[in-house]
Amino acid sequence: MVNDGRAIVDEVSGWLRVYSDGSVDRTWTGPPEVKFLSEPVPPHSDFIDSVATHDVTINKESGLRVRIYSPEEIKKLNGDDCKNKKKLPIILHFHGGGFCVSQADWYMYYHVYTKLAKSVPAICVSVYLRRAPEHRLPAAFDDGFEALLWLRSLSLAQAQARENNWLTEHVDFQRVFLIGDSSGGNVVHEVAARAGDADLSPLRVAGAIPIHPGFLRQERSKSELENPQSPLLTLDMVDKFLSFALPLNSDKGHPYTCPMGPAASPIDGLKLPPFLLCVAGNDLIKDTEMEYYEAMKKAGKDVELLVNPGMGHSFYLDKIAVDMDPNTAAQTCSLFQGIAEFMRKH
Repeated sequence: MVNDGRAIVDEVSGWLRVYSDGSVDRTWTGPPEVKFLSEPVPPHSDFIDSVATHDVTINKESGLRVRIYSPEEIKKLNGDDCKNKKKLPIILHFHGGGFCVSQADWYMYYHVYTKLAKSVPAICVSVYLRRAPEHRLPAAFDDGFEALLWLRSLSLAQAQARENNWLTEHVDFQRVFLIGDSSGGNVVHEVAARAGDADLSPLRVAGAIPIHPGFLRQERSKSELENPQSPLLTLDMVDKFLSFALPLNSDKGHPYTCPMGPAASPIDGLKLPPFLLCVAGNDLIKDTEMEYYEAMKKAGKDVELLVNPGMGHSFYLDKIAVDMDPNTAAQTCSLFQGIAEFMRKH
């Protein structure tokens, strides 16, 4: 019971509490030394660590926003010979958090996507996805696809010479890449599938990169039972977050979490871009991620696999581990290099 009379009716330790009046509290209550990972980073127009960020509302009615990471490389495109400069690809990013916690401005994403934006280099557009339990799925999928349609509207305005701003001048709308962490990887699959059924011209989705996606089955996999749990993913978190996020009366065999399962649309019938599936060797949900990979291959899809051996779920988001453990740092660099190489090929 809390002081104002509300009772906690459900919770995910450290991350989230649901109260009897339906309200949700996402204040971090876990170890204080990692609290900074969940703290928001204000946008900054100055190039800090070679990247500037700003937030844009893309739908005034719904309030849907995106955070844009611009690498300092973009300054070179403003020179006198800018017409001869190569335009930058776009990374459309969907954050993780089990569909329930985290958002685009959290430090755990900031420290990763500033680095990725400047190392590729690329413009990164990260979506503030609606979260469960207030907004059950498909809310996050709808937000991800709406952000893609917003980019398409910018590409159309550019093609018709109706609008010319700093973003449309310096990005290549033929090279839009979908990328998502954990549950954001599920958003990648869903948005890519929807994109295949839509006329997005003159925009083109050049590739999709789900990183440690939350693909599961109702039954526990061998890796769920045997691989170590981590602060970024425990079995309790998996079960609780999905009970909050999936449509009522659904289980983990739902197409939103099991796109390779019998309840989902057959993968061979989907029009998908090239995929790079990123897997961590010690991830709790590695086995079902690999089932997805095998299903994609069997369906004849263009899919590559990048495995970081010995690593746990979303290891690269843990700034403390990246800074303190040389192996985690090396594996993070390997992951970024693999993503950059995939993008260069497409």
